[in-house]
Amino acid sequence: MDAMHTRPIRFYAQGQLHTLAQAEPTRTVLQYLREDLHCTGTKEGCAEGDCGACTVVVGELADLSAPPAPGVSRVGGLDLRNVNACIQFLPTLDGKALFTVEDLKRLAGGRLHPVQQALVDCHGSQCGFCTPGFVMTLWHTYERHGRGAAGRPSRQRLADDLSGNLCRCTGYRPILEAGLRMFDLPPVHLDTTPIEAALRSLIPARGAQLATPAGSDRFFAPRTLDELAELRLAHPQARLLAGSTDVGLWVTKQMRRLGDLIYLGEVAELKHIVQRDGCLHIGAGATLEAAWSALVGLYPELAELWLRFASPPIRHAGTMGGNVANGSPIGDSAPALIALDARVVLRRGPRIRRLMLADFYLDYMKNALEPGEFLQALEVPLPQPGQLVRGYKISKRYDSDISAVCLGLSLWLEGDTVRDVRLAYGGMAATVRRAPRAEAALRGGPWSLPRVQAAMAALAQDFRPLSDLRATAEYRLRVASHLILRAWHDSQAGAAPVTVWHDRAQALPAASDA
Repeated sequence: MDAMHTRPIRFYAQGQLHTLAQAEPTRTVLQYLREDLHCTGTKEGCAEGDCGACTVVVGELADLSAPPAPGVSRVGGLDLRNVNACIQFLPTLDGKALFTVEDLKRLAGGRLHPVQQALVDCHGSQCGFCTPGFVMTLWHTYERHGRGAAGRPSRQRLADDLSGNLCRCTGYRPILEAGLRMFDLPPVHLDTTPIEAALRSLIPARGAQLATPAGSDRFFAPRTLDELAELRLAHPQARLLAGSTDVGLWVTKQMRRLGDLIYLGEVAELKHIVQRDGCLHIGAGATLEAAWSALVGLYPELAELWLRFASPPIRHAGTMGGNVANGSPIGDSAPALIALDARVVLRRGPRIRRLMLADFYLDYMKNALEPGEFLQALEVPLPQPGQLVRGYKISKRYDSDISAVCLGLSLWLEGDTVRDVRLAYGGMAATVRRAPRAEAALRGGPWSLPRVQAAMAALAQDFRPLSDLRATAEYRLRVASHLILRAWHDSQAGAAPVTVWHDRAQALPAASDA
C-alpha cells in the first residue's frame, strides 16, 4: 500500500494526556505502569491473564447511537472495560483512557473510594497483593450498577464479575460482602467530561502505523476493513493482533519476538454482530463477551459455556474470531460453533470466500488461511424447529479454567427421529473435530437410550486422545462418551441448562443497522 506516516502513541492516564514518540510494540501496559510511571499499585501475579492481580480499566469514547456492548460499563460518553494489564500491549492504548488503583483516591477527593472503604470495613484484604485487582474489578462493577440504571448486582452477579480475580488469603466471602457494601457508602462517581474532551483531541490523523524505535518491528492499527485488507496483502508475514489474550503469553511466557503486528482493535466493521440471511453474523473483532452474548441470545442452552469461558477481563479483551483462528484443540468456541454448522468468512484483498468451520482446521494449530488472508466474520445459522442444542465443559476448576473435554452437540429431530446430528469435541484430538462414527450411530434412528449407548461405543473409534496434565486419555474418552448420555438424560428430563446470564444476552440490531 502507499507509504504512510507514523504517529505517536497518545492516551489518557493518571489524570493527564501522555504522548509517546515511540514504544516497543510488545511492551506491556503493566511494564509501562510499573517501570515508567512508577504506579506500582498494579501487581504482576501470573503474567498470563489468569490471576487478576494486574487488573486495570480501559475507557473508550462511546458510540452513543448504540447501546453499550455486553461487559461494558457506560459512564456518560465513556465505555469502560476491565482487562489484564500483563498481556495488553502498550500501543493498543492509543486513543484510550487508562485507570488504575492509584486513580480511585484522587477520584474520591483524597479519601478512600467507596470500593476501597468497603474492603477495609469488611476485612476483604489480607496480604494485599491481589487487592488492587479486586478493587479495579469492583470499581468497574460499581460504575455500571451504582447509578441506578442497572440496579444493584446480586451476590451471584458479583461472584461472576470477580471470577477472574484470585485470592489465596481471605477466601471470597468478605470480598463479596464488600462488593455489596460499597453501594451503601456515600457515592463517588467518575466525571467523564474532561476525559471525553481529552480523548476527542486524540482522534488520530490518517495513517495506521504507530511510532516504534528504529530497527524495531512495526505496529499497524488500521481503522477500516479495506485498509486492513490492503495492509494484510502488503504484509502477509505480519502477525494479526486482536485481544492479545493468547499472543500476549507468547511474549510474557515464551519471550518470543513477534515481528510486525497488525492490530485489529480499531476496525469498527469487524465488531458488528447482526442477524441477516438466516444467520447470526459475528465480526471477527467482536469481543468474546459480545459474541457469546449474541450466541446465547439465540441458543440459551450454551449459557454455561459462556459463563465458564475464561474470565470477564479475558472475555472483554479477547475476540471470538481470534479464538477460532488460533485453532487451539482446547478452545471453547469451536466445539459449539461447529455443532451449529458455522462458517468462516475469509478475505484476501477484495476477494471473499466462505468455508465450513469444520473444514477450516487442517492439523494442530494449522488452518486453511492463505498468505495475505484473514478471518473477517463467522456465520452461525439461526435456530430451527426441532433442534436440540447442548454445550458441556469439563475442567478441574469451574471458573476460569481450560477444558479437558468440551462438547458441542446439535440434533435436528423430526418427531423422535434424529434427522441429523453434529457432535464436535475439543480436547480429544489435534484439532476440534466432529465424531463421525458416533454421529452415524445416532443419525436416522430414534433419540433413545439404546441408540445413545451405541453412539457412546462408537466414539472409541472416532478418537484416540492423549494424556496430559489436564486428563488421561482413558478419562477423556470415558467422559466424552458420557456427555452424550448426559445430553439424552437432560432432554428426557426437560432439564433446563444454566441460565444465570440470560439477562445479559445482547439485543441484536436489524441487518440495516450493521
